[in-house]
Amino acid sequence: MYLRNIYDSRRIWKMVLLAVSLVLVAVFIYFSNTLVKDLAKQERERMEIWADATRELTTSTDTDVDFLFRIIHGNRNIPVLLVDEQDNIIEQRNFKLPEPADTAKMIDEYSAINKKFLDKKLKKLRNSTNRIEIKIDDTTSQMLYYEDSDVLRRLAYYPYIQLAVMLLFLGIAYFALISVKKAEQNRVWVGLSKETAHQLGTPISSLMAWTQMLESMGIDKEIISDMDTDVHRLSVIADRFSKIGSMPDKELTFINEAVESSLTYMRTRIPKHVTLTVHTEEDKNCGVMLCQPLFEWVMENLTKNAVDAMSGQGRIDIVVTSDAQHAHLYVKDTGKGIPRKNFKNVFNPGFTTKKRGWGLGLTLVKRIIEEYHGGKIFVKESEVGKGTTFSIEIPKVK
Repeated sequence: MYLRNIYDSRRIWKMVLLAVSLVLVAVFIYFSNTLVKDLAKQERERMEIWADATRELTTSTDTDVDFLFRIIHGNRNIPVLLVDEQDNIIEQRNFKLPEPADTAKMIDEYSAINKKFLDKKLKKLRNSTNRIEIKIDDTTSQMLYYEDSDVLRRLAYYPYIQLAVMLLFLGIAYFALISVKKAEQNRVWVGLSKETAHQLGTPISSLMAWTQMLESMGIDKEIISDMDTDVHRLSVIADRFSKIGSMPDKELTFINEAVESSLTYMRTRIPKHVTLTVHTEEDKNCGVMLCQPLFEWVMENLTKNAVDAMSGQGRIDIVVTSDAQHAHLYVKDTGKGIPRKNFKNVFNPGFTTKKRGWGLGLTLVKRIIEEYHGGKIFVKESEVGKGTTFSIEIPKVK
């Protein structure tokens, strides 16, 4: 229960961190957009001054012409088009006109290219708000169109580029951290598994010797047989731990036979009020590469979890089928079910809903299926109070 609360707390903290991150991103983008709007407003004011200077040059004869020309020529970064009432271009500034592909072109041909380019710009600017009407007199007017400067355009895109770079960096850092964490977990698994197998080896050898001695002393053979069965079981467990510590050897195995063989031990040990049924299809009895001892461990863990979820009473159905790429196993029980929020958490080390338990069974199962057999295991469906279905996929041998 304590570990389950830890995972609930982690999920809450993840949601809080995500919410805080989204708020920070929103604030960052808001202030960036505010800065862009302020700069756009300043450019608009500069263009209004530019328009006033143009009007004064056209209508007044006693103004400081040099001053007005300095205002007009002082605009070196905002692209401007000045047109008359018939949309004829009178003047253009700061547009990057296309370079001629052939430097030998005649001047009039190059001018035609520029005119086509500027006409296209004018057509686009007519639909924008970047325009200022210049009243020359009661009957005459001109229209000033302008584009955002390069600085303003770059500033508008910069926050998003910066955000993308930041997210990319955080993504790389996250996956690097996960890789390091996974490597450390693998080292712990290897060390723990090998040490467990080593520690079990000596007492198992001793027990084997004792059973042989007891048999020679005339002890009841039925008792000796039961002891041999338990000693053999301990040997199987030690062998499993030795194999899970590193990449195990796999052999070509038919999936139907592998499932039936792996359930032999559990059939005699599940409560009598639990019905265990295996559904196989002979025409889909495909070959897979398996480490049989570890696969048996998977099936035993899933079956035992199903029995515990049903409190010793209910039904377990194991369905075996296949498609063109994979063999599929479905382990379905009629137990208490799993809330959707815990579909992934059940495979985390230490996660358990039992009062007594280490929460490592499904973690081992996931490691065996996904890392050692290249398959997948996940909760296919579950409903609280009605039961759960685990799905396993293992690649077929073609």
